[in-house]
Amino acid sequence: MPLNTVSLNSSKLPSFLYAANGETKKKSLSKHLIFNIFYVGLVTLCRFVMSNSKHHALDSENGSIQGLYLLKLSDEVFFVNPVQLHQGLESCSTMKELRQYHSQIIKLGLSCDNDAIGRVIKFCAISKTGDLGYALKVFDKLPEPDPFIYNTMFRGYVQFQLAKECISLYSQMLQSCVTPNKFSFPPVTRACSFHNTTEEGKQVHAQIFKFGYSSDGFSQNNLIHMYVSFKHLKEARRVFDKMPHRDPISWTTLITGYSQLGYIHEARQLFDKMPERNPASWNAMISAYVQTNRFQEALLLFNEMQSNHMKLDKYVAASMLSACTGLGALKQGEWIHDYINKNGIEIDPKLASTIIDMYSKCGSLEKALETFNTLTKSKSVSVSVSSWNSMMGGFAMHGKGDSAIDLFNKMESESESISPDYITFVNLLSACAHSGLIKKGLYYFKHMKEFYNISPGMEHYGCMVDMLGRAGMFDSAMNLINDMPMDPDVGVMGALLGACKIHKNVKLGEEIGKKVIELEPHNSGRYVLLANIYAAASNWESVAEIRKLMNDRCVKKEAGFSQIEIGGIVNEFIAGGIAHRDSKKIYEKVGEMLEGIKSMGYVPESEGVSEEDLENPVFYHSEKLAIAYGLLTGKPGEVLRVTKNLRVCKDCHEVSKLVSKFYGREIIVRDRNRFHHFRDGVCSCNDYW
Repeated sequence: MPLNTVSLNSSKLPSFLYAANGETKKKSLSKHLIFNIFYVGLVTLCRFVMSNSKHHALDSENGSIQGLYLLKLSDEVFFVNPVQLHQGLESCSTMKELRQYHSQIIKLGLSCDNDAIGRVIKFCAISKTGDLGYALKVFDKLPEPDPFIYNTMFRGYVQFQLAKECISLYSQMLQSCVTPNKFSFPPVTRACSFHNTTEEGKQVHAQIFKFGYSSDGFSQNNLIHMYVSFKHLKEARRVFDKMPHRDPISWTTLITGYSQLGYIHEARQLFDKMPERNPASWNAMISAYVQTNRFQEALLLFNEMQSNHMKLDKYVAASMLSACTGLGALKQGEWIHDYINKNGIEIDPKLASTIIDMYSKCGSLEKALETFNTLTKSKSVSVSVSSWNSMMGGFAMHGKGDSAIDLFNKMESESESISPDYITFVNLLSACAHSGLIKKGLYYFKHMKEFYNISPGMEHYGCMVDMLGRAGMFDSAMNLINDMPMDPDVGVMGALLGACKIHKNVKLGEEIGKKVIELEPHNSGRYVLLANIYAAASNWESVAEIRKLMNDRCVKKEAGFSQIEIGGIVNEFIAGGIAHRDSKKIYEKVGEMLEGIKSMGYVPESEGVSEEDLENPVFYHSEKLAIAYGLLTGKPGEVLRVTKNLRVCKDCHEVSKLVSKFYGREIIVRDRNRFHHFRDGVCSCNDYW
């Protein structure tokens, strides 16, 4: 937009001013003009005006900033409204527009004016369509940039995570004797947080006190964040304790710091002391529980949040959906999804993928697909590749390899704006592995590299070794491992070890098993898997050696537990546990179940060593207790959804198949690796797990 200017011959200036201002005396007129010029260093031009007046009084401190910029070019004098100039700069949306205004500013002789150039730098440094390099060039030409301009550059550097440049510029600011203000310190402390520049951070902390901002909440909150990023909780707590006024950000930042370092109890103590909580503080504590797999506590805290009439936002909703995913709490997850829809909560890409993931991992693949289709067709929802990945991962976990491939093909053909990424191929190859689609898996492993130029990572190799190993193709699996550009990790080797157990390959299993144990010496599951391979070969002496090795290394077996949601309440069971209030009835129901399926040919499986406590008989494993409770208390015909933290054992797998047929109930079990849909005596995995 062009700037409004008034052009006139300099010789006619006094008459024009006389006419424009309606003054009767040139003395008053000239003084009025000088007083209202926004003085920006145009000394020559001001002298020009003042030379036409016998009165040279000029109060630049009190001069109105609503005055005019005065420009003398040759014999022409221009008056330019600075408000209009500033509005033009504020309305810029592209660098092309910005450059046009910048050129006009230079023509006006304002290239050294901090006010005008500061607005140019602001757009370039922090606007989404700006250019930080351009901002730096403009900044370097300023003779005396003020604190506002320095602060703007700090923000620009922080936005692009250029920590060293930000700290260096702050040092330059001090050397130039420009005094920082309260807006200088937050971005500089953030910069110190990025690369763990502890010493510089402490110096900035000292200068916050030196310059008198020890009571500024914004600066203090950023100091807490900085020390949290350094993992210096004592210093963070010291800053927090000395703050005269703490706001929810102060509390939430420190709660998050405790949580990130595993001090959940301390985080909860701090949370309970908060005088005022907002959704962010509730989410910080709920997320702390979710990230440490304490889903039940997350659910209890969420219920407390509801009783306090606190509204959900998209962040709390995402955290709680993750908790529901961990618990397998479908009803709770459905309630939160309904709340999101009814209350118009923005569904961003992260929340969209979290909803799909929740339905998939709670066993409702149909609902996951329905939600995916609704979200991808909605114009008001921003869906990213993560939503496609979540749906593909859902198909993989449920053993629907063909459906995952169909979705991938749809992604390639219909979604022009979304391209497959690293995770897409992890989920696609996992789907092929779980469904035994060897040719397809080999094709997409090659397709990923040749068509999308995505180099295979450890997860991709893990899926391929799992797929080949499950199919008994040990030579191909070993060749692939030997051809890896990196050393195989415990995930890759563990996949091969699992295949050795399935196919009773004792020789290779022993070799790989020992390597896996040394790679992950504190994971009880690795010892148990090797012990199972020995047990299958009746090598009880080696089984005893494995158990002794576990005892010598103080490796404790991971406690097996299963959960089932009945009436919106999640019930948890451990193998042989009697803590549940209905335990007597539950064990009676287990006896009834086993007696019933014996008539169908059931014989308890005694082969191998279960990951669940060996002191408990196989028929007291946690998923059997959960299924029995579901049959006792669930509605007739209701699908029983069980979540288990360990891989389902062979005996429980067989029992679940027979119970589904004997009672005419669908049972969905999610174990550590995948889903099993038991219906009418058959499992969706086709005993391929």
